[in-house]
Amino acid sequence: MLDINLIRNEAAKVKTLLARKGWDFDSEPILSRDEKRRKLRVEVEETKAKLNKLSASVPVVKKAGGDIESVFAEVKALKAENEAKEKELKILDDEVFNLLAELPNLPDEDLLPGAKENNKVVYTFGKQPQFNFRVKDHVELCETLGLIDYKRAAKISGSGTWIYTKAGALLEWALLNFFISEHLKAGYDMILPPHLLNYESGFTAGQFPKFKADVFWLEGTEPRKFLLPTSETALVNFHRDEILKAEELPKKYFSYTPCYRSEAGSYRTEERGMIRGYQFNKVEIFQYTKAENSPKAFEEMVKHAAGLVEKLGLHFQISKLAAGDCSHSMARTYDIEVYIPSMGIYKEVSSVSNARDYQARRGMARYRDKETNVVKYLHTLNGSGLATSRLIPAIVEQFQQADGSVLVPEVLQAFVGAKVLHPNA
Repeated sequence: MLDINLIRNEAAKVKTLLARKGWDFDSEPILSRDEKRRKLRVEVEETKAKLNKLSASVPVVKKAGGDIESVFAEVKALKAENEAKEKELKILDDEVFNLLAELPNLPDEDLLPGAKENNKVVYTFGKQPQFNFRVKDHVELCETLGLIDYKRAAKISGSGTWIYTKAGALLEWALLNFFISEHLKAGYDMILPPHLLNYESGFTAGQFPKFKADVFWLEGTEPRKFLLPTSETALVNFHRDEILKAEELPKKYFSYTPCYRSEAGSYRTEERGMIRGYQFNKVEIFQYTKAENSPKAFEEMVKHAAGLVEKLGLHFQISKLAAGDCSHSMARTYDIEVYIPSMGIYKEVSSVSNARDYQARRGMARYRDKETNVVKYLHTLNGSGLATSRLIPAIVEQFQQADGSVLVPEVLQAFVGAKVLHPNA
């Protein structure tokens, strides 16, 4: 959520930055209500002070033989007047809050306006693999290698799902184990959160109210709950409504969960197989930091996530997203994108983002400055570390051999128990 003071003092700047995200911002509805409620709040406080003064005068008037009934009548009238004003104030507070809640985060000022067309590749690792034989896509490879069963998944669940089988299940689990071990080495604490979340969790993450339809809601739960779309949604709420000590920061967490999305994407050829689905596995990294330390934390998280893909030996690139391609809640995002040979394109396996204080304001996640004792909002950062459903397609396609076999990345061999996956093994 944006700071109302920023809109009061720099409405033109807010409008310009939100326009880079494609948002047509009009400050008048917020500022007019805000001005009215500020005046009303002063009136309410002045009336309360007057009531206190009148109440204190009753014993004095009574002792002097004065007319205390007139004092009581004035108190009664002022109370009724203030109750009406407080009801109006509550309505205005709610209206301002709801208008602020709908606004996206401001993009960082160095981001280009627009969407994907203005994303910029800032780093490339390795070269595109070259083949002297017909390149198979990951669907064909996974089926001939016995890694994935799409038909039985469709029978059991429907489209947009898959089943890991035999070596495929081991490869998936190997990736997860590898990521977990690397995050522990980097000083992240592991958390296994619930998969059923409440509305407040979605609101704090910035997914609600705008993206309520993008999650799976569960009927019969009271209050109504939804399946987490990513463990970021849980991790950003871990310190909701808390005030941390400055010396505890940064807080570094990671979590493994399946992720559930109500939209599995289009039926384009490039999204066949495991590229997009209703359910996929992901390890998420997350940090709570001070404002002055969040840029450094962002760089650290990008480097850490990219290092995982480097250790897998995959060719990939890092893209700095334009303002309009950053998600609703994020001020800045770098995507780590692996190359899929059969498609000739790059697909994102990690988005590392800095929300600045946007999510912390929504969830009242704060810390107390040790020197000044002032309570300040935290900065929150998240990153996939990593999502597996596009890594397996990248692994089998980039490391495929002429005989249909696939080389297993060295860092996964101990987990998989093999150096090479053979067809019909």
